[in-house]
Amino acid sequence: MKRGGSNSDHNSSEEDIAEKSKKLRNTNEHSQTCDWGNLLQDIVLQVFKYLPLLDRAHASQVCRNWNQVFHMPDLWRCFEFELHQPATSYLKATHPELIKQIIKRHSNHLQYVSFKSHFISALTVVFVNSKSLSSLKIDDTPVDDPSLKVLVANNSDSLKLLKMNSCPHVSPEGILCVADQCHGLRELALNYHLLSDELLLALSSEKHVRIEHLRIDVVSENPGQTHFHTIQKNSWDAFVRHSPKVNLVMYFFLYEEEFDPFFRYEIPATHLYFGRSVSKDVLGRVGMTCPRLVELVVCANGLRPLDEELIRIAERCKNLSAIGLGECEVSCSAFVEFVKMCGGRLSQLSIMEEVLIPDQTYSLEQIHWEVSKHLGRVWFPDMMPTW
Repeated sequence: MKRGGSNSDHNSSEEDIAEKSKKLRNTNEHSQTCDWGNLLQDIVLQVFKYLPLLDRAHASQVCRNWNQVFHMPDLWRCFEFELHQPATSYLKATHPELIKQIIKRHSNHLQYVSFKSHFISALTVVFVNSKSLSSLKIDDTPVDDPSLKVLVANNSDSLKLLKMNSCPHVSPEGILCVADQCHGLRELALNYHLLSDELLLALSSEKHVRIEHLRIDVVSENPGQTHFHTIQKNSWDAFVRHSPKVNLVMYFFLYEEEFDPFFRYEIPATHLYFGRSVSKDVLGRVGMTCPRLVELVVCANGLRPLDEELIRIAERCKNLSAIGLGECEVSCSAFVEFVKMCGGRLSQLSIMEEVLIPDQTYSLEQIHWEVSKHLGRVWFPDMMPTW
């Protein structure tokens, strides 16, 4: 009897194991055949936000649920449009009208748009149909003055940020139209050839809100080929009176002989970046004409030490809190004096090690401790640029 009972228990145990194995297989098969069409729309929405325009359109054809997500307004609040695919791309077979129809249908939801493409007709569709654009970034796109007038006509009450780069078909008059009509504009970025006295005065009118951020790119591709005009001091003064807390950021990519129109009198620059070699004379003028300076980056200067120029900047630029020096030369004594004058307000001090020239007072080993003492924190020279 015991032997028979033992066999019965053994058989029952094998049946239990087989049943559990069957359930496990069914569970694995179910997990491997997940119904993607029934994913929560909030999850699909987050995935769709990372997809380019045409990928979104193709994904919307997978099922009804995904198509509903494609038409949700939240998907079209922020939109980046970049179309620089090679000729072998599948986009070659995509009719431009498809792209325009997609944008036209959803443009009334757009608020934050970044556009980088030679497909100007798509941008025109955005301008014509959008009604509540708040932020617009245009890079390397043949937008022109008539297009900007359409933008202003439909979005003058909502536009708060406009950044334009490499838009050669826009004139100073075109950007002036934006400033005259978009009184809520708070941030503006553009090339120097679009900056004018009239623009600064328009941004300084009583009807206009205070500008928070103005970025100017001063770029020359070929030495001597570009003429740079001078902005009058009274225009800058009016601008700063109206927007006293504005950040004026200027990026310079010029050759040394092209700096003559700049830093001839006081300007309200807060952030200066010199991407090419800049002379001692120009940096000396920076110290005399930029009392609001907060950040200074010099990528290259040459072989003449910048001792006097740095000391002058420390004396006159009382708000300076960040500086970066690349291919320059500064004596260790002058650098220590500079840090001592600026004190703990230097939150960012990025100096390449080869910039510092040992002298009779300090060696490279000693300067680390001396600078750290005046900064109130441990500091070392950089081995490579961090800006």
